[in-house]
Amino acid sequence: MHNNSVTEFILLGLTQDPEQQKAIFGIFLILYLMTLIGNFLIMVTIKMSQTLGSPMYFFLFYLSFADACFSTTTAPRLIVNALSQKKIISYNECMTQVFAAHFFACMEIFVLILMAIDRYVAICKPLRYTTIMNQNICDILVIIAWIGSCIHSSAQIFLALRLPFCGPNVIDHYFCDLQPLMKLACMDTYVINLLVVSNSGAICMISFIVLFISYIFILYSLRNHSAEGRRKALSTCTSHFIVVVIFFGPCIFIYTRPLITLPIDKMVSVFYTIGTPLLNPLIYTLRNSEVKNAMKKLWCGKV
Repeated sequence: MHNNSVTEFILLGLTQDPEQQKAIFGIFLILYLMTLIGNFLIMVTIKMSQTLGSPMYFFLFYLSFADACFSTTTAPRLIVNALSQKKIISYNECMTQVFAAHFFACMEIFVLILMAIDRYVAICKPLRYTTIMNQNICDILVIIAWIGSCIHSSAQIFLALRLPFCGPNVIDHYFCDLQPLMKLACMDTYVINLLVVSNSGAICMISFIVLFISYIFILYSLRNHSAEGRRKALSTCTSHFIVVVIFFGPCIFIYTRPLITLPIDKMVSVFYTIGTPLLNPLIYTLRNSEVKNAMKKLWCGKV
């Protein structure tokens, strides 16, 4: 780790306008609470329900967990800073935020891939589905996802800790990430930016391509299914694909380009750090009758 004269940073947040800051406090507090409640409801429903025992819901449980945690790495700081005069974050807290945000975002990416694999096996290999996607395999896949996320975020934090800060400490963002931090570093960050793009950018691009190809395979194999089977499979896959596009679009935009910051970056970041964790539970419950019925049974007595 480099010696730093900077021990704390100032997060500018989304705006400096006091009236807009009050609006940001109210709006994002509501969005964050809705995110926590939505994801918590899905997690409890899956754990308590007898009907949601399939691998798809096993993975959905971890997606909701990753969503709640990912949102918690950025939203509370944004909400508190909207009202506070001093928007200070210590160096250690900043590095922790870099690690946690990348860890849970990566976990979300890997779980989305596991869900696509699960749908692929269910639709393309229906007779062997229960033997291929047994509980042991699902457990191992989730453990691999945890390990992969840890490797990715460790690589990011290793790069972040190599950045020396000796002057300006104002981060033009609402959370600590490598792009805004690199702008403050008193060194040439060309190589580190290349490494960030090849780490985060590659994970985003490769994962998106893998997911896209898996959905093409699924659509291709659906032509042999009955009309009812096709309708049900398309409904599930459409939900998944909406989530994938909403999450990966902003990620690819932020992490696969040279070190230039655009005015729209902060809004794009809001979309995937706060928007996606809120939309996932909505998309998966509103488009999924099994989850809706299980929720009704669990929370409203017998349907």
